[in-house]
Amino acid sequence: MKQTFEVLNVKCGGCAKTLIKGLNEEFGDVEVNLDVHPRQIRLEMEENQMEDLKLKLRKMGYPLISDELSGFEKATTTAKSFVSCAIGRMNS
Repeated sequence: MKQTFEVLNVKCGGCAKTLIKGLNEEFGDVEVNLDVHPRQIRLEMEENQMEDLKLKLRKMGYPLISDELSGFEKATTTAKSFVSCAIGRMNS
């Protein structure tokens, strides 16, 4: 079933490309909405994949808004998102 999630740290098309590429293999077609705040991703997902999605997003630096992260985890995901964004821009 297609589901929509709000994510943190998504700033631009480079971030969107990183998300699409990073989630595509496991979740198929991924849509990133850059026209709303907070940013949203839409993808095909089963309930049992929720934890996998959360971990994958954190690893890339784009946690779900609903994730409860410590101050250190928030800082770490923000730093990771800058790197992911730059990689997404270079892969354009």
